[in-house]
Amino acid sequence: MAFIGNFALYLAFALSVYSFAVGLVALVARGESAARLGETARRAGVAIFGAVALAAVALVVAAFRDDFTIAYIFHHSNRDLPSPYKFAVLWSGQEGSLLFWALLLSGYGFVLRLRYKTDPRLFAYASVVVAGVQVFFLALVNFAANPFGLLEGPLRPDGSGLNPLLQYPEMVIHPPMLYLGYVGFTVPFAFALGALIMKYPGEKWIHITRRWTMVTWGFLTCGIFLGAHWAYSVLGWGGYWGWDPVENASLMPWLVGTAFLHSVMMQEKRGMLKVWNVWLVFATFWLAILGTFLTRSGIISSVHAFAQSSIGSWFAYFLAITFAVFIFFFVKNKDHLRSEHKLEAIVSRESSFLFNNLLFLLLTLDVLWGTWFPKISELVQGNKVTVGAPFYNRVAIPVALLLLILTAVGPLLAWRKTSFESLKRNFAWPTLGAVAVMAFLMITPASWGSPFGLRPWQDISYFYSLMAIGLAVLVTLTVASEFYRGGRVISEKTGQGLFASMVQLTHRNTRRYGGYIVHFGVVVVIIGFAGAAFNQDKEMEMNYGDKMTIGPYTLVCRSYTDEEYPNYYTQWAVLDVYKNGKQIDTLTPERRFYKASQQTSTLPFVRSSLSEDLYLVYEGINQDNGHPILKAHLNPLVMWIWLGVWIILGGTALALVPNAQAAVRVPAPRLVEHAAPVATGD
Repeated sequence: MAFIGNFALYLAFALSVYSFAVGLVALVARGESAARLGETARRAGVAIFGAVALAAVALVVAAFRDDFTIAYIFHHSNRDLPSPYKFAVLWSGQEGSLLFWALLLSGYGFVLRLRYKTDPRLFAYASVVVAGVQVFFLALVNFAANPFGLLEGPLRPDGSGLNPLLQYPEMVIHPPMLYLGYVGFTVPFAFALGALIMKYPGEKWIHITRRWTMVTWGFLTCGIFLGAHWAYSVLGWGGYWGWDPVENASLMPWLVGTAFLHSVMMQEKRGMLKVWNVWLVFATFWLAILGTFLTRSGIISSVHAFAQSSIGSWFAYFLAITFAVFIFFFVKNKDHLRSEHKLEAIVSRESSFLFNNLLFLLLTLDVLWGTWFPKISELVQGNKVTVGAPFYNRVAIPVALLLLILTAVGPLLAWRKTSFESLKRNFAWPTLGAVAVMAFLMITPASWGSPFGLRPWQDISYFYSLMAIGLAVLVTLTVASEFYRGGRVISEKTGQGLFASMVQLTHRNTRRYGGYIVHFGVVVVIIGFAGAAFNQDKEMEMNYGDKMTIGPYTLVCRSYTDEEYPNYYTQWAVLDVYKNGKQIDTLTPERRFYKASQQTSTLPFVRSSLSEDLYLVYEGINQDNGHPILKAHLNPLVMWIWLGVWIILGGTALALVPNAQAAVRVPAPRLVEHAAPVATGD
């Protein structure tokens, strides 16, 4: 397998160099011979996918065959590893994950090069840019982080085992989704840089780029929240987001990509923000590469990062080169990006998109500064100063609330200028509804772990939760009003029911109304976040029959035991759960010790409902008396986060569906009947 894998990688590297170099020559030269050269470069780019796929298959087969002569397989697998996780070995380590990155990039390039007839010249430029990125990653896996390197020294009968934190079903899905997002941003960057170099006329490149960006943004969104759910379900600390550097690395390109998806509408509708949009596309790609640099260089410590290695310098040079290339062509051709119109009024849809972008940029800069601050402080002061969640929350929460306001106001604003009367007419009822909900939450008697009885003057977290829920209601009502108004117009014209009219409305403009569904999904996620202000936790040592009370629940320890499996030893406790004196469930939190890696991991038991999660962790054994130590968390509204993600992904998928044509009634031709003469007799 090592021979096949190495051969495939060398072949893929040679093809990428040919596709890049010959494609570049074909773009510079003109004429029929250049066109033929360009076609060979395109076909070489298509063939890269087959070569990289062969290498990836070879690595997976080696994992299933327990081929421990390959160092990567030895360090990331073992004989008793379950089959799904042997497949996940492909992306579980440094070298394999870089091969997986190259595989996905070649897949994106494969699709791009097959669709070249859409606009051959623009796609040729984009293909060369993609090939340049492929040269870098294939050079990495061939010369700096080869996954097929052979193990030196005597072989042990078993491998070192997969990281226990990765032995969870979601880890078979989470990394591919995240990588599809990371890698996919290469394609919008390729189109943007290609359009900039060739001074592409019109906005067609923006239409193409927007669809690619939506697809990759959807993958990255899925990957980020799968990672949050994995952290919640495996790490055992009772949370889903800790502002870890690797979490931040995925968040930054997502924020900038979200800003681009909003501001691109200004270029399509009004020919504005052309410079801004090109920079946003570049920044999204560049931040994705920067995030990869963070996780692989060891420059910043993280529980999720790969081990420190020498490939960090490779990424540093690549980041510098891409930045220099982009700056060169931007300065050279920036006159081509002049806006066709200017901002005419503060109260307009253009201004809402502009403020939206500024807030996303502010949040990105805050996350970037906090992520790099430990390294900066070490270089300046000589000691590393880390920053935690309070630093990020001071900016992130207020900015998120401002973004919610813009999400509510934006759909009600007209292009160019919005009159005060129009704004008041459209905004009055949603505002009253939001204020009524907030008042209700404040005056209702307080209840454990719920948003009822919110007293914003008692704690800043209560204030933020109240504002988040109130603004979530505001956005929901404005989105609902948009569907209602449009549906009512169609209903009046066609005579069909209101719901059917709203469905027809959505089909006519899937991008707009799919975007509204995405906004509603964000609202649901925000409500889930708001529940964090009411989290409770309790830890205690529990023997047989001991009780722990948290919120309305009473936990009774029924037993605790251990067992051995081929891959690990496990200890768990069995606890009965009572609510209002009635048993409602039995929970079995677990702690595992993996034989091959000699590492432990927790497996919390989470009992979820729409109102709250009862989250129980087996922390370990008191060595003095042998009693288990258990920690319980009561986390309100967490399920709303996962429900909101499904709505976001559904809205994104809908926005990618082509619009349906509006039915046009054609009047029936009028038939003119000529009466035959009637004979009459005397």
